[in-house]
Amino acid sequence: MSGADGAAGSPIQAYLERMYERYADLLEGEVANYIPELAKADKRWFSICIATIDGHVYEVGDARQPFTIQSISKPFVYGMALEDNGEQEVLSKVGVEPTGDAFNSISLDPGSGRPLNPMINAGAIAVAGLVRGESAVEKLHRILQTFSLYVGRNVTIDHVVYQSEKSTGHRNRAIGHMLRNFDILGVDPDPILDLYFQQCSIAVTCHDLALMAATLANGGVNPRTGQRVAKPEYVENMLSVMATCGMYDYAGEWIYKVGMPAKSGVSGGILAVLPGQLGVSVFSPLLDAHGNSMRGLRVCADISKDFQLHLFNAPRISTSAIRAKYDATHLASRRLRGSEEARLLKEHGEQIRIYELQGELTFTTMEPVAREVLQHLDTTESILIDLKRVVFMNDAAQEVLTDLMRTASAQGVALVLAGAHEQDWLPKTIAVQGPALAPLTPPPFADNDLALEWCEERLLSGRGVERVPEATVALTAHDLCQGLTPDELARLLENLQARSFSAGDAIIHSGDCPDHIYFLSKGTVSVTVGLMNGRRKRFSTLSAGMVFGEMALVDRLPRSADVHADTDVECYVLSCEKFEDVACLDASVRAALLRNLLRHVSRMLRRANEEVSVLAQ
Repeated sequence: MSGADGAAGSPIQAYLERMYERYADLLEGEVANYIPELAKADKRWFSICIATIDGHVYEVGDARQPFTIQSISKPFVYGMALEDNGEQEVLSKVGVEPTGDAFNSISLDPGSGRPLNPMINAGAIAVAGLVRGESAVEKLHRILQTFSLYVGRNVTIDHVVYQSEKSTGHRNRAIGHMLRNFDILGVDPDPILDLYFQQCSIAVTCHDLALMAATLANGGVNPRTGQRVAKPEYVENMLSVMATCGMYDYAGEWIYKVGMPAKSGVSGGILAVLPGQLGVSVFSPLLDAHGNSMRGLRVCADISKDFQLHLFNAPRISTSAIRAKYDATHLASRRLRGSEEARLLKEHGEQIRIYELQGELTFTTMEPVAREVLQHLDTTESILIDLKRVVFMNDAAQEVLTDLMRTASAQGVALVLAGAHEQDWLPKTIAVQGPALAPLTPPPFADNDLALEWCEERLLSGRGVERVPEATVALTAHDLCQGLTPDELARLLENLQARSFSAGDAIIHSGDCPDHIYFLSKGTVSVTVGLMNGRRKRFSTLSAGMVFGEMALVDRLPRSADVHADTDVECYVLSCEKFEDVACLDASVRAALLRNLLRHVSRMLRRANEEVSVLAQ
């Protein structure tokens, strides 16, 4: 009787089963009898489905029982007409005003003869005439193909129902010829009427309708196949007319009680959409006086109330889009600095402001971000916006962010984006802005740390620090050599071996035997570790005058990170054996090296503590 996509034990599945039991014995209403084949429906057929925008379907009852889609087809064909002709052309033929009339009413604008909306039969027939195709066969093929994309399987016509509709559709024929009289249909209406009868006779299931609803909720992308079926701007149009006109002369009460765009059909189906969240479908052929499923109305009202799905019951945004905000005095990049550079960054680091954003970015969530950034613009040199935790960004949020970039650039402030490797609109936005943003807006960084380093380099450059890539640092200036006398330095130098590496070379591999310590005298190297997701994380970047591989002197455990040369590199190498060999190094040299090593480790631990303190906000 029931089932779902691996939903055993799910509270949602259990809820639907309780809902099914609550209304299974409700036998009020009558099956549609004006189409003879529909009158043959079993009064006990009943199913409920909920489909999420990630493609999961919960279902109960006769969810795989085929029935004809009937008027539920109307918004989907309307979407096709919009894509084929454009909004203005469609609006010139069919309006969008609610009528408060029954589905088969003849509601035409008295002056133009234009049907008042595409959800009544008159509007739906006019819309069918707007579907692109050289022939009725080609038009039907396109409709079937599109509906198949919505449900993720090939759909077909129930020819028995089609013939039944065709033989009894006299009122629709009258509507078609009236539309021809007003030139809403510019051709013989009979082929269009035939197409409309076939469109209504497409066989679907309640499971199919849930996926169609979820596709609309997902902005026109089938959540299971990932295929785009409708353009987002036209999904908005479809949902609008469903909200105001989809339930005919019950539309006002529906939106008041249930609050979701919906469409019903006289075969007993109801499809409802909560944009951005889920789709709901109910199938039960017992209808009320409006032609809506009796069980469907009750079920949808209960689901909306129990799950608080009413469109106008928008929850307060309890989580700010700003996850954390701080400046570069609290968190530095993983590029290790000499004492002078470190001092400058501590002294002026408040002029680099970092904002970590999270969740869904819309106009309402981005507006406070923009306000916060603009408030500090006059005292800021660089702004780093980290998008790593952003799961969605709509067009309005993109526009706000682009405007921020433009405003910052005009004031000489760099706005740098990080963690945006999956936001494919960003490079396009920057490319469109062009020279107005460059060079203050570099390409987006995949990593927050690299973006922060860029901001630091900009700050240091503005304070007279010049990068000299070819500069060589003498052994006396190395971190681990501080405090050594000239004689001690000479004895140390006797035990060092000169090594050179080309840019890109791997110097140390994770898992290697800890056999050497490296004194970097020229160039830069980066230390990286592998992550569980297969990516690599930079642990630190070191420049001339620094050391790496130093933990080999402490724990003698296998290497825990990789080191590769960012540029051409020259260094001195001291083997662990020579460090331990009294004949090579006397106690005073070893003691000085260990003392400096402890000072170095202490700085690293303090830096790690600062990072944890900031990131734990």
